[in-house]
Amino acid sequence: MMSVRNFHKRMILPSLFLAALIIIPFAAPLITADDPVKIAVRYRLAAPDLEHWLGRDEFGRDRLARVLYGGQVSLTVAFVATTIACIIGTFFGLVGAYFRGPSEFVTSRLSDIVLCFPPILLALLVVTLFGPGSVTLVAVLSVLYFPTFARITFSEALRVTSLDFVEASRALGTPSYRIVLGTVLPNIAGPLSVQYSLTAAAAITIESGLSFLGLGVVPPAPSWGQMIRGARQFMNQDPLGIMIPCAALVLTIFAINFFCDRLRDTLDPKGASGSSMDEVSKPKAQADAPTIKDPDVVAVINKLRLETAHFGTPAVIEDVSLILRANQCTALVGESGSGKSLSSLALMGLLPGAIRQVGGTLQLRRKSDEVVDLGFLDARTLEDIRGNDIAMIFQEPMTSLNPIHKISDQMIEAITAHRPMSRSDARAHAIALLKRVGMNDAERRIDSYPDQMSGGMRQRVMIGMALSCEPRLLIADEPTTALDVTIQAEIIELLQTLRQDQGNGLSLLFISHNLGVVADIADRVAVMYSGLIVEEGPAAQILRDPHHPYTRALIESMPSSHEELNSARGDRLPAISGTPPLPSARPSGCTFRDRCPIALPACADIRPALYPSADGERAVRCLRAPEAPAGVMNHQTEAA
Repeated sequence: MMSVRNFHKRMILPSLFLAALIIIPFAAPLITADDPVKIAVRYRLAAPDLEHWLGRDEFGRDRLARVLYGGQVSLTVAFVATTIACIIGTFFGLVGAYFRGPSEFVTSRLSDIVLCFPPILLALLVVTLFGPGSVTLVAVLSVLYFPTFARITFSEALRVTSLDFVEASRALGTPSYRIVLGTVLPNIAGPLSVQYSLTAAAAITIESGLSFLGLGVVPPAPSWGQMIRGARQFMNQDPLGIMIPCAALVLTIFAINFFCDRLRDTLDPKGASGSSMDEVSKPKAQADAPTIKDPDVVAVINKLRLETAHFGTPAVIEDVSLILRANQCTALVGESGSGKSLSSLALMGLLPGAIRQVGGTLQLRRKSDEVVDLGFLDARTLEDIRGNDIAMIFQEPMTSLNPIHKISDQMIEAITAHRPMSRSDARAHAIALLKRVGMNDAERRIDSYPDQMSGGMRQRVMIGMALSCEPRLLIADEPTTALDVTIQAEIIELLQTLRQDQGNGLSLLFISHNLGVVADIADRVAVMYSGLIVEEGPAAQILRDPHHPYTRALIESMPSSHEELNSARGDRLPAISGTPPLPSARPSGCTFRDRCPIALPACADIRPALYPSADGERAVRCLRAPEAPAGVMNHQTEAA
């Protein structure tokens, strides 16, 4: 969700426009003193003058007064009916989604019955039976539109009630009404707000249509539909008479739709900005930020800091720096929630809407050798870069591939988005890619749907799509987690082969929590804990001789094939005590100190930096590491 400040900024213009068109009709006594129903036949169809700015209608009534007071009637009917429909529909949808069973049956069947009838025909039937009038219109429109609210509420509430935090509330014994009103309803407010705006615009249209047919507001009370009906027979003599109520109707509906569209874009974090950051949350340029000078370096993450969009909250990523080189695999490892995936999504410009970059740089060397900072690019440039210069393989291919489209359609779309080629050439290129990633019978498999393939085959498709435009940087976010051991080994071997064969110097950022897989593929390893890199260096050195206690604990908790190590451990693998702290609950000093078996009192006071080794090959964020400066070591000794 974007910041409150930016939310207001985006909504100022549509809110002012809509508010003006709603307030002006209700300010009619301040604008004109004329009576909207007072007839003066001798002045019928009189032209505008200083006393009557919009002239007079076919009965000599002041047209300005009628359009203003008619707006009061049309807007009141529309918004009262929409509010009633929203309340009733939301109630039915929440009850049906949360309690299910008979409640769900009644909600869905009642909505289906109303939706079976065309709206205008149902409205005509009810008005004919009960007579025209504002009260009848409100009742008709409420009945017409509550099923739409009920369906939207039901589908959204059904999704929310299946989430873990709702189950946790149930497990804690929270009363059902508090869960529904305090947990479920706030999480579906966005779609309901948008639907309210759309329904209000539709209600104004139907009210005007029924009044035009003589089945709405009862004369002599003014309404826009009545004004259009009365002016229709004189439109050749007095075109202004029909243009004025039509203009009022069009402007009001436009204002509501404009507000609705902007509200939808604002409430939807994915639609709020092409990148994951709005203008307010973009980081400030760093004058001292290093630039990529080494032609062997593909990307540099420097002092990356990510925060949630809510002001006053702590950083989720505090200080992440990485150098990604061509023909090299850098592994980012750590427990779930350490910040590995967020760091990679920042590189892709795909951060969730609730996360913003507030510091650091994300530099990338494109295939054209142009160096760009991904944190300051517009949405269009990011679209050109994604897939072409930087690509990503996600963890679960079944959720990354569209289940209703064939593999061929998805691969061809990915290719033609960046390469000007015909569909037949793109298909041939896609088949070649599938063969390259080891897909058997690629000519036939390319026309399959994702659910017709195994997990390993789907992952090969994702790898082929990621390599379709030969990117400089490939991010693999736990690409083997959902696969069995045999397929894992095949995918790792495939990534190794592709990295070595890629002609443009591919850099691979491999994200995993499995150190066994990392040992097979990585050249360098960066270990993350609680939003910080705590150790970084050559894979062989770190896995053989870890200097940070967290890295050592991770390695010791992994199963080993060495019998002497297994026997020394006993029957059970050692586990790291405690859990990683939430960003809002990080301890002072070293973030790992509460779980560290060798922590000193000084660890509570000093937040260690990344101390580099003498040869510059590795760095460790620990006061007890061999790389720690002598001054820090003396401080910790005194504290001890």
